[in-house]
Amino acid sequence: RILLLLIVSSGINAEYGGFLRRKTDYYTGAQKEAAEVLLMNNFKKHMSIALQEQKSKEDSDSFEKPVPKVEPATIEEITTEGAKASAPASKPNIPEQKVSEAINEADLEEGEESEKGKLKPNDGNGANYGHYSFTQTLEELEVRVPFKVEFKVKSKDCKVVIKEKHLSVGLKGHSPVIDGDLFNKILLDEALWHLEDNTVVLTLEKFNKVEWWGTIIKGDQEISTKKVQPENSKLGDLDGETRSMVEKMMFDQRQKAAGLPTSDDQKKQDTMERFMKQHPEMDFSNCKWG
Repeated sequence: RILLLLIVSSGINAEYGGFLRRKTDYYTGAQKEAAEVLLMNNFKKHMSIALQEQKSKEDSDSFEKPVPKVEPATIEEITTEGAKASAPASKPNIPEQKVSEAINEADLEEGEESEKGKLKPNDGNGANYGHYSFTQTLEELEVRVPFKVEFKVKSKDCKVVIKEKHLSVGLKGHSPVIDGDLFNKILLDEALWHLEDNTVVLTLEKFNKVEWWGTIIKGDQEISTKKVQPENSKLGDLDGETRSMVEKMMFDQRQKAAGLPTSDDQKKQDTMERFMKQHPEMDFSNCKWG
């Protein structure tokens, strides 16, 4: 081993010495005597360091390390409170929502025959289906899609695809819970979703902000928009022009339900009455008003 080191080191020294001879004036410079002294000092320095490192290694190898003390095993009684504290978190308990029911024929008013078979709106002017629910204002929708699985769902487990006229929500590796065309168009840039107790909650902004949606997915049973409660729409939050349009729409809706003329019909009627007063010489008895 020592012989091998001598052979290797001699080769290295030869290369190093040749480099100094060819590229520098180390041997032929003005201070020739200093060259040998510098070389020997460098040799002695590194030899001293090597001897110290070898001694430290030998002392470390001969040092007897203490054996760690092992305590005997003990049995500890766990109380009910302790068991609850140490138990892993269970999956969220999703409360069951009562599914929306169809409107009774007895609750239909005159002019609402077309609402027969439609659902009664929930407290949020939406509906509760078996697999999802929604609430709405004139401007916005909130859709809740629960996952009835035996594990805690994380956001990375969800697959949510939102388009202007299409919505798909489900878990990766499973069939979508809802997947279909939207009842109407939404503003895609304003769409948001988050996870809340194993339930995906979506916030969707309507493109048309002066209408009630009958449902979220086309083909699902619709609610009766004539039974919607306008108070939840927060009319005070709308700008003046939009609020006027909404109030007009709501007035016409109530008038139709009561079999009375709408605002447009009333306007036409008022115009004709003024015209008749201005022209008493004309006979309007055979006129039909439509």
